[in-house]
Amino acid sequence: MAAPNSVANLANVLTLTRLFASPVFIVAITKGGPNWWTFFIGAAIALTDAADGWLARRYGATTSGAFLDPLVDKVFVLGGMYAFVAIGQFHWFPVSIIAFREISMSLYRLTVGRNGVSVPATFAAKVKVTVQIWALGFALIPPIAENAHWIVTSTLWFAVVMTIWTGWTYFVDAKRIGAAEAAES
Repeated sequence: MAAPNSVANLANVLTLTRLFASPVFIVAITKGGPNWWTFFIGAAIALTDAADGWLARRYGATTSGAFLDPLVDKVFVLGGMYAFVAIGQFHWFPVSIIAFREISMSLYRLTVGRNGVSVPATFAAKVKVTVQIWALGFALIPPIAENAHWIVTSTLWFAVVMTIWTGWTYFVDAKRIGAAEAAES
């Protein structure tokens, strides 16, 4: 098993593979729109996310993996969503709400991380990422994208609700922890 801060373990290799595959996915969306090949590329990337999470839980998470995994999720999800905005499959407004929360959370993690504080993903946040990925997946399936776009739109807006809710819970938890630390001082 790799050292806790080592990038050289299988879970992190899968995370990095997901990072490098994400631009291929994004370009495939912008060049081909909804189609089965791009769906399978996205599904493979999503499966590596599940696999690296399983490996990290089974063999031990690393500090680098805890930082990289949510960052790579954001590259994959936001890149895919903005690719759909570019081709007219998604409206910019819900995607921008998701992007604002995701970028804000990343900046927050970076800021508190400098002080040695780790902000692990909650179960609800993992569900949120799953819903975001489902929105991408539904938008890629030709019969749904062409004949039942309401499924895509509903899933995207559900992802927005989950995104706002989980962002709010992180904010409330941080505020509570900050108040508790201030009371101890």
